[in-house]
Amino acid sequence: MPGTITIDEIFAEDHSNPPAERCQPWIESRDGITVVVEPKPYWAVDLRVFRLDRREYCLYADWLVDGGRSRFYGHIDTSGDDVMRNARAMIAREIEDRLWAGTK
Repeated sequence: MPGTITIDEIFAEDHSNPPAERCQPWIESRDGITVVVEPKPYWAVDLRVFRLDRREYCLYADWLVDGGRSRFYGHIDTSGDDVMRNARAMIAREIEDRLWAGTK
């Protein structure tokens, strides 16, 4: 693919994969709550869901079943906004370093 790939294109392509196979975080909303789903690291039992605007999380399996009624736990330093911002910054650096196919 000639030209420069964008961060949004990378996120869109990744979003076409099933949730368990995604490498980038994504946003979901249910019951008036918006969360960011963090991709599952190799060592984790399940994906984690971070509230977009609060430093709280729950397991993705709980989110799928209970949505906005899920029990969220406090997280000392991470919100969904942090997860998305860090992922986008990492991809921007990788694009700059020409690590993505389609870059000039």
